[in-house]
Amino acid sequence: MSVIQEPFVRFTGTLTYLTNESLEAAVNSALALERPLLVKGEPGTGKTLLAEAVAAALGMDLIFWGVKSTTRAQDGLYIYDTVQRLYDARFGDGDVKNIRHYIKMGPLGRAFAHKERCVILIDEVDKADLEFPNDLLHELDRMRFIVNETGDEVIAHQRPVVIITSNNEKELPDAFLRRCVFHFIDFPDQELMRKIVKVHHPHVEDALVDQAVVAFYELRQLPRLRKRPSTSELVDWISVLKRAGLGTERFVKELPFLGVLLKKEQDIETYNASVGTTGSNKKGGWRP
Repeated sequence: MSVIQEPFVRFTGTLTYLTNESLEAAVNSALALERPLLVKGEPGTGKTLLAEAVAAALGMDLIFWGVKSTTRAQDGLYIYDTVQRLYDARFGDGDVKNIRHYIKMGPLGRAFAHKERCVILIDEVDKADLEFPNDLLHELDRMRFIVNETGDEVIAHQRPVVIITSNNEKELPDAFLRRCVFHFIDFPDQELMRKIVKVHHPHVEDALVDQAVVAFYELRQLPRLRKRPSTSELVDWISVLKRAGLGTERFVKELPFLGVLLKKEQDIETYNASVGTTGSNKKGGWRP
C-alpha cells in the first residue's frame, strides 16, 4: 500500500522557536526525503522543543515517545495488557474474551494509525540498548505491523514526520545513522541568545538582558564546570531578576540567585573560588 503524498511545506521556525539556516535546511531535508531527523546537542539547545515547533509550524499533531533503558521497539507499536486482563478475569470486570480490549497502541502505533500526518518525537534514543535503533528503523521502513494476539494489521495512512534526539550517551549504529538526516544544534551565540530571551521576556529592559547574557556566557566559560547552565536556566534567571526588582547596577561581580543557574555544589564552589568568595553566594537573597 502506498502512502499519501502531501504537498511539501518548508519549515522556517515559529514565533517562539528561533532557528538558523542550517537547522531549517536539516528539517526540510528530512521532510523532503521522508527520513527521520536525528538531532544532537548539549542540554538546553532546544532538541525536544524542535519537535513541538515543527508540529506547530506544519499544523500537525505531536506524539511523544520518551525512551528509557528498558524500552524496546515493540513497545512503540503496541502492548498487550495481560495484567489488566487477569485482573478483570479474577474480579469479573470487563469482557476478557475480547482480546482487542487489552491491546494498547504505543506511540509509534498511534502515529501509524493516525488518520492525518503527524509528528512523532522519539526522545533520547541513546538511552535504550544497542539493538533498539536498528529495530526502530526496521519498523519505520515497513510502516505497518501485525498485532500477533489478534492478527490485525495496522498500516500507516501517511508516513509520520520522525524527529529523534540523542544526548551522545552511546554510539549509535552506522546502519541507523545512514538512514537518518543528522543535525547538531550548536549552543546559541550571544546575539541569538538575546533574541531568544526577548521571545520569553519581551518587556524586560535591554540593559538588564545584555548584562545577564554577558554574565551567563562568562559563567559558562569557567573551567571545570560539571553542568553548564542552559538556555532555559538563563530564561528562568532573568524571570527571578525581574521579579526581585534587580537592575543592572545591583549585580556586577557576584551573581544573585546563583542556584537558578548552577545546580551542582561543586560548580557553585568553582564559581565562588573564581570571584574570591566563600560559602553560599552572598547576593542570592530575595530583595523585594
